[in-house]
Amino acid sequence: MAPTNKAAWIPAARAHPMEVGPAEYPTVGAGELIVKTAAIAVNPMDWLIQIMGDQLFSFLKYPYCGGDDVAGTVVEVGSEVNNFKVGDRVFGVTPGFGAREGAFQEYVVLKAVVTSPIPVSVTFEQASVLPLGICSAAAGLYQEATLGLDYPRLDPKPKGETLLIWAGASSVGTNAIQLAVASGYEVFTTSSPKNFEYCKSLGASKVFDYRSATITADLIAAFQGKKCAGAFAIQRGSEVVCFEVIAKVEGTKFVACAMPIFPDKVPQGLSAKFISAGAVAAPNEVGEMIWTKFLPAALEKGKFKCLPEPVVVGQGLEKLQEAIDKGKAGGASAQKLIVTL
Repeated sequence: MAPTNKAAWIPAARAHPMEVGPAEYPTVGAGELIVKTAAIAVNPMDWLIQIMGDQLFSFLKYPYCGGDDVAGTVVEVGSEVNNFKVGDRVFGVTPGFGAREGAFQEYVVLKAVVTSPIPVSVTFEQASVLPLGICSAAAGLYQEATLGLDYPRLDPKPKGETLLIWAGASSVGTNAIQLAVASGYEVFTTSSPKNFEYCKSLGASKVFDYRSATITADLIAAFQGKKCAGAFAIQRGSEVVCFEVIAKVEGTKFVACAMPIFPDKVPQGLSAKFISAGAVAAPNEVGEMIWTKFLPAALEKGKFKCLPEPVVVGQGLEKLQEAIDKGKAGGASAQKLIVTL
């Protein structure tokens, strides 16, 4: 007899608070795992979906079970899966927007190709901060249609190029800095002054105050004598400054953007593209490279850090609304809000 399952649901468009109630226990499919949830992280998309509902995504169906970041224990293994077994501690990103895929439930479906084992030295809470952030970062850095950087390695060789990452202390920025450094690129990034040392601990060589009145000129000056590998604009509005900087420095004239971009807003001579984490949460070359070839060994050897720092809001699905509300109110800086089960 299948276990019972519960989920945190948004019962109708823009409804608040979420309601915890029964959910169908998922049937495992080919290439899939069923994971008993131990820790869930919340992301800006979670509160945006609750606030905007079908104004953001017209295809959403209610009641809606959301969430992307999950860590837990494998309880079922589907056919065609050879690298995981029942009892393994794992983390991964949920694959879609349907009730079957949402992370906000006790039992979650994960695609094995975008799932990674958790080393003994890493807790469920620490592992849960990575999935969506690293997918978004990899989508901007490695896809052929975006920055197309060389893949990360455990023993990176310097490329002689410098990448600009705006919002280095964010979840996506935290992962992007680490990945870019592991790919052999020098990184310039931005943050508030209180997070300068945090960004440097991730591998950034220079950090700039994003609120500075001279930020554009300061970045252009820092790039003098260097070859630019492009830019990754993560914070809404930062694409404007990134365009100005990239237009005036030597190197790649491309900006990967974590926000929608209108072609008429991109200056002549530059290229830009809106990145989607879903591109790396699906079976493809970049997703397999990150989740299967790089992350397991990098985490095991301490070459990649589970950051931003997890902050546990509480235990139980009932605490998810509190975590989402806290995140929406700006209650985390260089941190990620977690709920344990």
